[in-house]
Amino acid sequence: MEIEGKVAIVTGAAAGIGAAIAQRLVEGGARVVVADLDGDGAELVRQQLEQIREGSAVAFGGDVSTEESLTAMIAAAQSSFGPVDMFFANAGVGLGSGLAATEDAWELGFQVNVMAHVRAARALVPQWLERGEGYFFSTASAAGLLTQIGSPVYAVTKHGAVAFAEWLRVTYGHKGVRVSCLCPMGVNTNLLNAGSESDDVDAQASAAAVRNSGAVIEPLECADVVMQTVADETFLCLPHPEVLEFFRRKGGDYDRWIGGMQRYQDSLG
Repeated sequence: MEIEGKVAIVTGAAAGIGAAIAQRLVEGGARVVVADLDGDGAELVRQQLEQIREGSAVAFGGDVSTEESLTAMIAAAQSSFGPVDMFFANAGVGLGSGLAATEDAWELGFQVNVMAHVRAARALVPQWLERGEGYFFSTASAAGLLTQIGSPVYAVTKHGAVAFAEWLRVTYGHKGVRVSCLCPMGVNTNLLNAGSESDDVDAQASAAAVRNSGAVIEPLECADVVMQTVADETFLCLPHPEVLEFFRRKGGDYDRWIGGMQRYQDSLG
């Protein structure tokens, strides 16, 4: 899909991958709603985008996992720019704590990492089917194709995000609704850095597993691969190409792969 002239919503866009995606969209000629729970951060990103191209962005502060905020967010896009063409479901939470993860942690993980995607698709896909075109771009993780050492909440919910994106593509991909799924390893974001600095040993293990498994890239590098994926309209977006080989090894011999992951976990100390 060409992004010039398109109207896009990017969630989790006050920093990191979301802010980088918003920047590349604006540079490519799109108009963007910068949405985030951190409304002040979203406004700061909006101001930065306005310096690239005046009138290119609006900020939206709210909990993007709730139906009320989602409805208001879409309304803000429509009133500012017109019908939404692209939705980047990028907001996410990373939670450690292993089996000690609380019910609240599991609930938060599912609401933000999975149900926010479901609610956005529920609101937008019918409109896109009527118009014959739309793009849903899901940010999952390599953890959604492989797994996440230390964090069952993150591993399970990111698998859910991948599975929902797959279902959308299978169900509506031949009806004009493009769907892609971003599955990076290490990206230099607050989410990764918070794990490294956490007092939680499982969060530390999760961050160490990511950092030691491959290069940690910058958000704009990740966003460049996202933009190429949009242009190509392919499903998997892999800023770390080695993830595909890891995924093939997993599918080719599941028990061997699990054994390798157990040894890798032990090596992290």
